[in-house]
Amino acid sequence: MSKKALEILTESMFYVLMSFLRGEKCGTEIATFVTGRTGGRVSLGPGTLYTILSKFEEEGLICETQVEGRKRTYRITDLGRAMYRAELARLRACIHDAEKEGEP
Repeated sequence: MSKKALEILTESMFYVLMSFLRGEKCGTEIATFVTGRTGGRVSLGPGTLYTILSKFEEEGLICETQVEGRKRTYRITDLGRAMYRAELARLRACIHDAEKEGEP
């Protein structure tokens, strides 16, 4: 059985999409946001970050808005917002299930 592309986001992917919710960002700003928001629990190296950005752009979740030399700025698309909301709902359902199950 084949899996749809980006059916479930990794933690890093989820936080990258989250970084765009309040506006456009470049790679450095995204990495800073993710590290800050997670208290350092999630740290994105350049290889991981730019692989995610490339995949998101290919899938239409983000689009490039500006290029200044090597600095590229991106924004989230409507499809990206929908993907973020769907993943957030999935994660909330997981937490709900775990809370119903209780402690072992």
